[in-house]
Amino acid sequence: MKNIHKFIYPAFTVFVFLLSGCSKDFLERTPLDSIVDENYYQTDEQVLMGTAALYNIVWFDYNDKASFAVGDARGGTLFSGSSWTSHVRFTTSSTEDEVLYSWRAFFNTIGQCNTIIRNVNKFAGAAVSESIKKHAIAEARFMRGLAYSYLVRNYQAVPIITDNTALLTDTTLTRNTVASVWEFIIRDFRYAAQNLPAIPVAKGRITKWSAEGMLAKMFLTRAGLNHSEGSRDQTDLDSARYYAKDVIDNSGAKLVANYADLFKTANNNNIESLFALQWVYNGEWGTQNTLQAYMAFNSSITGFSDGWGIDHGATADILKEYEAADSIRRKATFMFPGDRYNYIHQIVTNPDGTQSIEELVVTNGNRANVKKYVVGLASDNDGRVANMSTAINTYMLRLAEVYLIYAEAVMGNANATSDAEALKYFNAVRTRAGLAAKTSITFDDIFHEKRIECAMEGVQWYEFVRLYYFNPTKALTILSNMDKGNYTITHVQGSVPPKWNITYNPVRYSVDAAHFFLPYPEVELTQAPNLRKEPVPYTFTEDL
Repeated sequence: MKNIHKFIYPAFTVFVFLLSGCSKDFLERTPLDSIVDENYYQTDEQVLMGTAALYNIVWFDYNDKASFAVGDARGGTLFSGSSWTSHVRFTTSSTEDEVLYSWRAFFNTIGQCNTIIRNVNKFAGAAVSESIKKHAIAEARFMRGLAYSYLVRNYQAVPIITDNTALLTDTTLTRNTVASVWEFIIRDFRYAAQNLPAIPVAKGRITKWSAEGMLAKMFLTRAGLNHSEGSRDQTDLDSARYYAKDVIDNSGAKLVANYADLFKTANNNNIESLFALQWVYNGEWGTQNTLQAYMAFNSSITGFSDGWGIDHGATADILKEYEAADSIRRKATFMFPGDRYNYIHQIVTNPDGTQSIEELVVTNGNRANVKKYVVGLASDNDGRVANMSTAINTYMLRLAEVYLIYAEAVMGNANATSDAEALKYFNAVRTRAGLAAKTSITFDDIFHEKRIECAMEGVQWYEFVRLYYFNPTKALTILSNMDKGNYTITHVQGSVPPKWNITYNPVRYSVDAAHFFLPYPEVELTQAPNLRKEPVPYTFTEDL
């Protein structure tokens, strides 16, 4: 599979290059150009340094555009008049950038993880503690499991690869079944949960709670696989409930009191974050978060030549999903004309031609432009902003999502629940947003709540995949009925609190099963004909 070789067989010189993108705390280390496999893994610090790149650069090709083009545009959260329209309309082709970049990022991550596992097992010196060896392998298996979870939810059956070296000579490699991939994912996260510490070895490193939170998420998703429409596997639901509750009760994680504070660089690795990608603003290309460059509505709030988000914003459908009282989350996610942000500033050109920096008051256009991950000027962020680059973490799992996973797992196959604890954690997410608590909840309540809570975090498409597993009719119906047309937002001048009039021009795009999942990248189908073969079960061994 020639092109997969390119993406997942990392020569060690490339691996050293990845380390040059590492940042402050555990990420900031001076790379040693003379490092080779045989002499590098000699201390605990070197072993931990060897896994640092798994927290940023290997994920860059996904985070850069595909995370929101697939996760949010495809999920019905993000609209653009000029970009990613095929994902909005479910007409995605096999030649599109996001299809290839996602595939490449995930298999590159898998390849790096396999290399780390091999190198730690083969080359770790006598001075390296057994706990750090297990820690490094657990980090690699966590990231590998996560990469496979994205692959299977986007492309369905994919090849399971654990040995990059063997792959170079293997011409028989083919796809493995979706069930096999899910079993592989669960095994990787189980290993991580059993071998990662409860307290991170450095700020931003994953812990057993990161792995257990992911296990809850994966079990909840797998529960619907290969079941009759509307039903899910109770054992998987019970496992999702168990792991979510263990995280809630024992991790020490708490909800951040102010929702907007989650998306400030000063609050990276906060008490709610269970796992986040760790970005820097001044490292090698591929170690930074670029989302502000694409989503800020112009350069006045970035301070550089980027800020290309004037044509991007919320879909009409997601705007209709916000409850009238849900202004906290809406404002932290999407900017309306007339919104003020006292923690973000903009560069203003005065009538005399001089420039000044003033508090951001949105006067731009008539669309709900993206706010989440837009952090403002360098001066708003302790200097940690540059052109096409910020240091804001990308959330991969927050406690709020685990709360909602727990509530849904408790509800299971029932239509409603009065379980006191499920309601407690569901309502904790709502009340933080200033909304009234509910006295009972349904699946639809939880689906709605997660859609709003995690909007523009690359989550929503994967919620639809999970729903599609056990209720494809419902998933396709919701997607087909989404309003993805233009709209006009007008700020009612002088209104306190602010009010807006929104005029909608509804447009809907029918979605069917044939276009639900992403196609394989065309370049892969051309160079790897085995991808066209029927998938086969994977043969599991104890040592993965």
